[in-house]
Amino acid sequence: MSKIALMGATDIALDRLVASDANVRRIKAGISVEELAEDIARRGLLQSLSVRPVLNGDGEETGKFAVSAGGRRLAALKLLVKQKRLAKNAPVPCIVKTEGIEEEDSLAENTMREALHPLDQFRAFKNLQDAGLSIDEIAARFFVGAQVVRQRLKLAAASPKLLDLYVAEELTLEQLMAFCVTDDHARQEEVWNALSRSYNKEPYTIRRMLTEGAV
Repeated sequence: MSKIALMGATDIALDRLVASDANVRRIKAGISVEELAEDIARRGLLQSLSVRPVLNGDGEETGKFAVSAGGRRLAALKLLVKQKRLAKNAPVPCIVKTEGIEEEDSLAENTMREALHPLDQFRAFKNLQDAGLSIDEIAARFFVGAQVVRQRLKLAAASPKLLDLYVAEELTLEQLMAFCVTDDHARQEEVWNALSRSYNKEPYTIRRMLTEGAV
């Protein structure tokens, strides 16, 4: 079996990059180009673009490159140029491909990407909060609503045992959130032990058991 050789990124001037018709993303979803541009301005380009040489009618390279995976990043970079915050010929790290089907590059990038696990979100949000950032600032950095940040930060109240059960998919996020009505880890685990033998593990049941006797 032959070993796989990975391609390194090559810097290509931004004004030599053009959008590709093979990009499969047509419906605008997720963060806006404006938000992505602000993120690039703050943190730089975190991911290389996948490009292919643009050929003329004779099959010769024109010096331009079509971006088959990373069209929104390209649009964000072009916006920064328009705003006079980035040079029009700024070097952009690109993976240059000449083989395979162009549409596959775009499809693979958009389908293989996995959303950040809520527990990973919590840990990232908590680190930023400990560093002094406000909830609104954290929300802006991750392109989520402030309510999402508040909900994730509530997971700080959860027992490590319950967090492990959530990672193992023995608890849903809604159930875990219900346990966070108290930060008493011993009480949380006591209620879980009682419910683990029951069919009724609804979030409202968890909250009721944890708040029984509360004033």
